[in-house]
This record gives sequence, structure tokens and C-alpha cells, in this order.
Amino acid sequence: MEPKVNTFLYLQVASSDEEDAKAVYKSRIADVQDDTLYIEVPLEEQTGRYKRLFPGDELSAYYLTEGGVKHYFNTHVLGFRDDVIQLVAVRRPDPDSIRKVQRRSFLRVPAVLELAVKLANQVRFLAYTDDIGGGGISFTTDPRWAFNAGDVMECWLLLPYKNGTIEHAFFKPEVVRLKKLESGRNQVMAKFIEISDSERQKIIRYCFERQLEFRKR
Repeated sequence: MEPKVNTFLYLQVASSDEEDAKAVYKSRIADVQDDTLYIEVPLEEQTGRYKRLFPGDELSAYYLTEGGVKHYFNTHVLGFRDDVIQLVAVRRPDPDSIRKVQRRSFLRVPAVLELAVKLANQVRFLAYTDDIGGGGISFTTDPRWAFNAGDVMECWLLLPYKNGTIEHAFFKPEVVRLKKLESGRNQVMAKFIEISDSERQKIIRYCFERQLEFRKR
């Protein structure tokens, strides 16, 4: 289902500033024309401040439909239009690029990304992912780090985007399964049990970009 007039959008703006990139803004679609959505100036509800946008700003967005299903897409600012209030023109997403995300249907992609891990005993180390998604990750690690199913960690994932910006996503995953690899290393498969919506959105945005890369090959 494509976004329509009066649909509320929840936005994050790509930024090299970590705090700015974490902020989530709420907007409303005021008009839809051809390849353009006209939205109200986004508002950060927690602080009550409006977000000033500029042409070319890249946005990660989602909207809700019945049943609380989230629909994610990426877009960018095209310009502005003065109406009764000023509206922001953003690129209307291609329907095929909109991803419907339900609790058990997060997109998952292969990716080798740096992952900082902190165990319950305060041991810290770096690992690299095998694949990531909005619902969990798998990564390989040295066998000296002991894991058991049910273990909970704290993790910081490094996410490099196509526009050159880099984000860090924080979450707490729980180990679901372990696998011994022929190389002698261990593969750890884990699901997210604590992750904010803004942090999950960072991961989903990266997954979408990776999927588009695979399609172009």
C-alpha cells in the first residue's frame, strides 16, 4: 500500500552527526503528485522542534497501516512549496522499493560488518557479521569466547551507507544457535530482544541499500 494524503510519516535524516542521525521526526503527507510527495515540515515530538531540511537531504521513512504493519522506504528532498504552510517536496517512492515489515518478516542480507560485543561478564571484543536483518544477526568469532544458547549481549554495529555516512546501531541480542565452522571459528546466530525503533530503522535502511546493490549485479 502506497502512502496517501494525511498518512503520517516517521523520518530520520542521514547525517554524519550521530545525535542528529538518531532523531526521529513526525510529518504528514499533505499532497501527492506524480513522482512527488508534499509533506509538512517534520517535527521531533520529544523536543517540539522542527527539522530544517535542504534539497538533497536523504531520508529514511516509514508509515503505519492497519494492524500496525510498518512500511519502510528511502527518499530525498527535492525542494519546497509555499501553500497555507510551507511544504517539503520529497521523491515519491517506487512501490517496489517499499518494504512491508511485520514482526517475523524482516529483510535479511549477507554483510561483513564490524561488530563490537560486550558479554555479561564485561568481556569486550570485535567480531564480523555474516548476515544482518531487522530481527537479528549472525556473526563469526574466535572459539576462546564462550557462548551458550540464551546468552544476552550488548552490541554496537558499524553501518556504512552508500552516501558515505557511517552510523552505529546499538542493541541487545540473545543467542539462538551456535555452529562450529570448518575454520575452527564459531558462528553465533542471535535475535534482537532489546532494540529501539530508530536503531532498527538504521539496520533496515542498510539492508535495503544492500538488496538494491544485489539487484543491479
